[in-house]
Amino acid sequence: MRVHELAKELGISSKELMARLHGVNVEVRNQLAALTPEQVALARKAVGGEAAPPTGLPAIKPKAKKAAVKPAPAPPPPEPVAPAAPPAPPEPPPPRLIIVKGPIIVKEFAEQLGLKPNLLIAELMTINVFASINERIEFKVAQQLASRHGALIEHEKKAPEPKPVKKAEPKLEEARPEDFQSRPPVVTFLGHVDHGKTSLLDRIRHSKVVQSEDGGITQHIGAYTVAYRDHPITFLDTPGHAAFTAMRARGANLTDIAVLVVAADDGVMPQTREALQHARAANVSIMVAINKIDLKSAVVDRVKRQLQQEGLAPEDWGGETICCAVSAVTGDGLDHLLEMILLQSEMLELKSNVRRPAQGFVIEARLEAGSGPTANLLVKQGTLTVGDAIVCGRCWGKVKALINDQGIKVRTAGPSIPVKCLGLNGVPEPGMEFLVYPNDREARAIAEERDAASRLQAISTPRRASLDDLLKPAELHQRWELVIVLKTDVQGSLEAIRQALLGIKSDKVSLKIALAGVGNVTGNDVLLASASKAIIVGFHVSKEDGIGALAKREGVEIRLYSVIYQLLDEVRDAMAGLLEPVLKEQVIGHAEVRQIFEIGKKGNVAGCMVVDGRITSRARARVKRADDVLYEGTLASLKRFQDDASEVREGLECGIRLDRFNDCQPGDVIECYEVQKIEQPL
Repeated sequence: MRVHELAKELGISSKELMARLHGVNVEVRNQLAALTPEQVALARKAVGGEAAPPTGLPAIKPKAKKAAVKPAPAPPPPEPVAPAAPPAPPEPPPPRLIIVKGPIIVKEFAEQLGLKPNLLIAELMTINVFASINERIEFKVAQQLASRHGALIEHEKKAPEPKPVKKAEPKLEEARPEDFQSRPPVVTFLGHVDHGKTSLLDRIRHSKVVQSEDGGITQHIGAYTVAYRDHPITFLDTPGHAAFTAMRARGANLTDIAVLVVAADDGVMPQTREALQHARAANVSIMVAINKIDLKSAVVDRVKRQLQQEGLAPEDWGGETICCAVSAVTGDGLDHLLEMILLQSEMLELKSNVRRPAQGFVIEARLEAGSGPTANLLVKQGTLTVGDAIVCGRCWGKVKALINDQGIKVRTAGPSIPVKCLGLNGVPEPGMEFLVYPNDREARAIAEERDAASRLQAISTPRRASLDDLLKPAELHQRWELVIVLKTDVQGSLEAIRQALLGIKSDKVSLKIALAGVGNVTGNDVLLASASKAIIVGFHVSKEDGIGALAKREGVEIRLYSVIYQLLDEVRDAMAGLLEPVLKEQVIGHAEVRQIFEIGKKGNVAGCMVVDGRITSRARARVKRADDVLYEGTLASLKRFQDDASEVREGLECGIRLDRFNDCQPGDVIECYEVQKIEQPL
């Protein structure tokens, strides 16, 4: 039995009962404290009552015996009636007990208190705690807020740590030899930017993908299936820009054969070496396509020497690396390249079980208007069918439609076939593995379990200060910060741009990404940017209807880009623009005072000779006498004889009248200088 329950039973207040208990050496902390049967008996005795009947049963009163009828005595004289005592105030309800588990999140704590999150955030601001809806707050702060609303908060007893989520896979039937069939090879074009990867693929596919890319460079991973001599080949095209390192690594991990594209006029470049490292790390077969042999500046032997230095000895030089000289413009050598790809795939003996549930990887994912979340999938095993229940990391869904690389809807997709999948409940991360499960219920349970584990890990992991942060002086922490809301068309671009932005190093300006998401710029993005004092940066996205007017009303700047290096350059310029320019004085000339002329109320005019440099009417000036500076200000007028002059050069005479200074004497030197504003580097 708790203190407040016994107090209610005995008809006294909880505070009075706690005082009685303290008088009999029974220590209780609050009215929610539990009492033992012995303590209950002591409490009842201290109050003056006997053992009370069980709770919920009415007390039985003994029947009174009938007394003999006696004559009523004379009534006593009336006594003065005392004023009635005021009724006792009603006892306040006992405080609610809130049990918290793990970190205290603002949104969840507001729900437990029965408040709206924005009201709780406002209360936090009153005690100088600034936290967003999904941030954690300290236990002491939560106690303070709970007491305001008549509640008590306690931590749940620590339970054993949850086991890591296992990678649950659907049960598979035992495969039979006849279930394995040959599958097309997956070939990835890797290399430096502008070495012709997409142009080669356009020539093979007879398409013009490169013309649709902004800036003439590939900025997404493309997947295409091409039939050559009745043998299908799946090609992956990866970006060559330095910011898309993760995309190149993902392309190398999804492939069977990596074709290193090297321009015959440029040779091996930094991104070429990086792509080679990714291919070697993925342990895939490597071929080399030496492109642009149609140019006059092409030197194929020089490229082969560079390849040999990188450990890729060409076959015709006694090595094991297949090198094909090709031209995306004229088409020379493409047949030889495709024949070598088919020969290499035959040597690899690529086979796959077509009868098992589909398994593969996400090439790219995006949020499309009218279609919702879509994912470009590459099937590695089994057959993906419309209606299958799939799980991609924390996302799940039932396949509503499959669209091939030519935009045609298909019912199934076999091994090594890239398709666009519709029906997921979210945008999965690129490179994530997908699996097909027997039913929707099982797929949803697996995805929700992963999502819950990921959220718990994200909010439970505290941010630890690095050694560099601890060693920095306190004044360095007070620096400028550029806050960005980043929106892109696909997850791959989001990943690449985020890494590139966070890679901008500066000791004076820090970069913070308040939100990074996929899809067009929405009203919520504008409101978040307004609250965070951020700018919105979009890549290959547009604004929804009415967003321009809302952004103007909220004072939010929206910048949209279609080429990644323009985005990075302007963000870097915006960071530099936050820094106040450095003011630097540059002396442009000196004039020596030879004679003073009095011209009445306007003041004195100093007749001067320009001894070096030049004197301009808009420059600032200081008057020096020996080593002392008598005046520093501006020129009120500059004349050459009777005419106003904007500039007087060395060796010429002039008249100078200074603003609010008339104490010049012959022999003084008037020094003219300009103040230049120099932008600070990051």
